[in-house]
Amino acid sequence: MSQPVYKILAEAALEAAKSEGRIMGTGDDLRDGFIHLSAGHQVAETLAKHYGGQEDLLLLTVDAERLGPGLKWEESRGGDLFPHLYGPLPLDAIVSVDALELDDDARHILPDGVAA
Repeated sequence: MSQPVYKILAEAALEAAKSEGRIMGTGDDLRDGFIHLSAGHQVAETLAKHYGGQEDLLLLTVDAERLGPGLKWEESRGGDLFPHLYGPLPLDAIVSVDALELDDDARHILPDGVAA
């Protein structure tokens, strides 16, 4: 597997997607026309900017190679390239799922192996 990409998702959204075998995206994803993903070095900033203090979140580790040509790296925040998936995220592309706990300052604790 090449470098993975990551999806931040509410627990309830993953449960809902299980019956379809794919994730269609969050409200923000549907509005923007693609599923927002992050590279490892982008996860902490994405959490702080968009999900600060939010509980019941999961970090999905996704095998980028299994996403096919719908995965595009596009310029976003500060000129950094972010992975965007044009199409559904198949559940069989998910390598692991980690619950994101909060520390005493309401910051998310990243799983081992995800760049901070």
